Amino acid sequence: MTETLRTRLAVVGAGPAGLAAATTAARAGLSVVLVDAGEQPGGQYWRHRPSSTGRNEHRAYHDWRTFLRLASELDGLRDGGRVHYLPATQVWFLDPPSRPGQPHVLRLSPVHGDAATRPNPVEADALVLCPGGYDRQLPVPGWDLPGVMAAGGVQALLKGHGVAAGRRAIVAGTGPFLLPVATGLAAAGVEVVSICEAGAPSAWLRRPAGLVAAPSKLVEGAGYAAVLLRRRIRYRPRTAILRIHGRDAVEAVTITRVDRQGRPVAGTERRLTVDLVALGWGFTPSLELIIAAGAETRVDLDGSLVATVDDWQRSSRPGVYVAGEATGVGGARLAVLEGELAALTAADDAGLPSMPGRTKRLRRTIRRARAFARAMHLAHPVPPAWSAWLDDETTVCRCEEVTVGDIRQARDELGADDQRTVKLLARPGMGWCQGRVCGYATACLAAASRRVLDAADLRPLAARPLAAPVSLGDLADLAGGSA
Repeated sequence: MTETLRTRLAVVGAGPAGLAAATTAARAGLSVVLVDAGEQPGGQYWRHRPSSTGRNEHRAYHDWRTFLRLASELDGLRDGGRVHYLPATQVWFLDPPSRPGQPHVLRLSPVHGDAATRPNPVEADALVLCPGGYDRQLPVPGWDLPGVMAAGGVQALLKGHGVAAGRRAIVAGTGPFLLPVATGLAAAGVEVVSICEAGAPSAWLRRPAGLVAAPSKLVEGAGYAAVLLRRRIRYRPRTAILRIHGRDAVEAVTITRVDRQGRPVAGTERRLTVDLVALGWGFTPSLELIIAAGAETRVDLDGSLVATVDDWQRSSRPGVYVAGEATGVGGARLAVLEGELAALTAADDAGLPSMPGRTKRLRRTIRRARAFARAMHLAHPVPPAWSAWLDDETTVCRCEEVTVGDIRQARDELGADDQRTVKLLARPGMGWCQGRVCGYATACLAAASRRVLDAADLRPLAARPLAAPVSLGDLADLAGGSA
């Protein structure tokens, strides 16, 4: 039985949004508990090795000065007792209030499973949820071979451990994130043979307002282009990986040109020798806690399910605010702005002195950043006909070894036209990842071309009673009613 930690505001996640939210809320006068699964602040975007804290060691990190400022503020507020920081700690269960006036209850467990250091539950009057996201993946024949990784996983190894996952790599998918992954690999000494972008950069020309809204992104893009030229990395628009070859590990890939819908163009296939394939199709927000809190969701322009928030970062549930990628993928700078706004809104709703001038400026800047995010999603969509790359033997769910043919059979012969029914009949999403990797692809294959995915298709993929693996001791505490 453990005692409960009581606070006015709990912030979940110490990435760009969570760091900004926690420090802003504490400075505004709220008591804050900051919970994060990472051993150090920064999240996935500012992931770095524990010994790397000097300014000169991370000149290549975008917005590194922003991180240093926020991390320094966190240290000062923690030392002053205004922020209770819980690193290497995950929220595995969120118990929302059953009636007004009751607190939100967060059940916590150590990331490394040490029962002796089991953290206390947290009761909070309000929450700022900044859970971030993870790589969205689409299957391709051979993607279950060793040597095939999510682009974010490749980046995490580089940033967090200084490890290059291969010696000769290809980076493929869609979106601007492919560029830092490829250039990061090249800087680590990896030969990057190509970037395969399923879309086309010319799509940006149809949305100039989005570029004008974020001129710093133009500078950033020009910097990547210069690195690609210097490193002689081939950038191939309207190109996708058709098949990954290998016996015990990746040995080669077949790439192909694709049309605007994503269908392979016959006669354009080319085989390239590689030992590392980095696949990135954008990001999917982590919404387990947001759904557990009872907040509403919607489908964003990129096809991801995201939290519904108003112009002040309030969710549909009183006392629950959301910031960062969970409201729509838009990058770290936008996440910092949203985190600060969510904290100011929470402080204002708690009756503390408001900052209308700062809030107004934040909302204006967020609108501009969102304009860029909208242009990005429209310029780099998941190709509608991506399933044309697949054959019936292609594995979709690697945990349960469910193939495209299994899903098509459930859909066409058994009448399963949604992800949940396909899951019951063919078992995709029943394994260790609980559909985090295969869920989006399964939902798309189940719907086929008959309809567009909506929130009802995607919400079951993100709704999980337990947000993280837990020990029997944690469950026993919950059953015993300790709080």
